[in-house]
Amino acid sequence: MKKRDLTPLEARVLAVLVEKESTVPDSYPLSANALTSGCNQKTARDPVMDVSEAEVLATVEELKGLSLVNTVSGSRVVRYEHNFARGFGVPGAAVALLTQLMLRGPQTAAELRQNTERLHRFADVSSVEGFLEELAEREQPFAIKLPKAPGAREARWAHLLCGPVASVEQAAVAAMPRDEEVALLRAEVASLRQLVNRIAVELGITP
Repeated sequence: MKKRDLTPLEARVLAVLVEKESTVPDSYPLSANALTSGCNQKTARDPVMDVSEAEVLATVEELKGLSLVNTVSGSRVVRYEHNFARGFGVPGAAVALLTQLMLRGPQTAAELRQNTERLHRFADVSSVEGFLEELAEREQPFAIKLPKAPGAREARWAHLLCGPVASVEQAAVAAMPRDEEVALLRAEVASLRQLVNRIAVELGITP
C-alpha cells in the first residue's frame, strides 16, 4: 500500500539503501556515514544533493516510522537497512525501477533497463514497460508516463512516491534530455529577442 508522500530526501535515503544493497553488499546495511555519502553522491544522481549526516539521521527516523527502514543491532556502529518491497507491497523488479527513478529522475524504459541492471535484470524493454504500466495502473499509482518531450523518440517515466508531478509542462521539461532542454530554452530566448526588437522598431527606439 502507498503511504504518505515522501519528501525528496526521504526518497533519496530509501533509494540509496536499495541501491547499495546490490552494488556494495559487503558494506550493507549502511552506517550513517556511508548513507550520507550515498545521498550526496555526484554521479548517477538527479538532482545532486548536499545534506548533512544529521539531516539524514532525522530522515531515517521518519522512514522508520513508516516501516520503510530498520535499524540493525548487534554492531558497534549503528546500521540501517530498507524495507521497500514489504513496505510498499511491490515485487523486486518494481523496487529496482522506482529506485532508479528516485535516484536519477525521469527516464525512458530503455534507460531504466540499463540503469537497473545491477539491481534487477530485465529480459527486454517490453518487460520494463510491463512493470511500469502495472505501477501506473495501481489504485494509488506509483509511476506515471510523462508527455513526450519535443523531438524525443520515446516518452519517459517518473515516480509518484513524492506526490503528483506538478504540471504537464514541468513534466515535459523534466523528461527532456539536458541538451534538448537547452536547445528549447535558446529557441525561446531567440523568439523573445525578435519580439523585443520588433516592438523597439515600432516605437522608434534602439533596443
